[in-house]
Amino acid sequence: MNNPGMPTLDQLRLFLAIVDTGSFAAAGRRLNRAVSVVSYGIANLEAQLGLSLFDREGTRKPQLTVAGRALLSDVRHISHGIDGLRAKVKGLLDGLEAEVDIAVDVMVPTDRLGKVLRAFVAEYPTVQLRLHAEALGAITAMVLDRRAIIGISGPLAAGVEGVECIAAGSVPMVPVAAPDHPLGRMDRIPPGAGRDHIQLVLTDRSRFTEGQDYSVMSPKTWRLADLGAKHALLREGIGWGNMPLPMIEPDLVAGTLVRLSMPDHPGGIYRFAGIWRRDAPPGPAASWLLEQFVALGQKDMELEGMGDV
Repeated sequence: MNNPGMPTLDQLRLFLAIVDTGSFAAAGRRLNRAVSVVSYGIANLEAQLGLSLFDREGTRKPQLTVAGRALLSDVRHISHGIDGLRAKVKGLLDGLEAEVDIAVDVMVPTDRLGKVLRAFVAEYPTVQLRLHAEALGAITAMVLDRRAIIGISGPLAAGVEGVECIAAGSVPMVPVAAPDHPLGRMDRIPPGAGRDHIQLVLTDRSRFTEGQDYSVMSPKTWRLADLGAKHALLREGIGWGNMPLPMIEPDLVAGTLVRLSMPDHPGGIYRFAGIWRRDAPPGPAASWLLEQFVALGQKDMELEGMGDV
């Protein structure tokens, strides 16, 4: 039975340098090594593995053998893994978090969330991220319970003891229904008409919303903990309810939902805040995330005639 030896990381880097530059001499220049050192290192690697990795016969440019080509992807994977390990260790030594837990309100526009997280991957490739999408007071509860280091919360976080807040934009909430819903068929909706129909209401299980209702006017309510489910039921014509405008704009264009002109329920502005525990300030990566949401939120435009939700 053949038992190959254990190659060193330096030998693997020599191997990759030759493949990438095309010659022993060019690899030596890249690594600031003499050609004889490069040649000696590859000879030792081939001896340890018991395989010939380069065909040096009949050409000035070394060619990978069948065995060399078979091992190339594995060698690259090992090299990248070591680079990632070194970067993560350096980040930890410099105070960078190993991971970040963030809780985000479901009302945050998905394109904004995607833009921030895509940039986060590029800026902090070694930091693991756990994303929690929650509603209403659940964001604040997760931060207070230390299940998330930061949160992008709705207005319920304001004034909560032990929580620091910074404004992070807003989103307009508008009442909508399916076009075949009784309210959706009305050109002019009289005051109080919404009380006669089922209102779909977003809810959560946090202690901050227990026993409280927000923007609820109908005694007939269906309560849902999932914004996507609420969206689907609205399109089915089961009830009416408030939705973040960016989320349902495609429906308004396609005609699958209509905006309701309710004189006594025009909707309102749902304000976001970046939050964290006062006794647990965010580290560099988490602070960067907060800054991105705050910066994008400063560009939010508010609709005229709308008060705060």
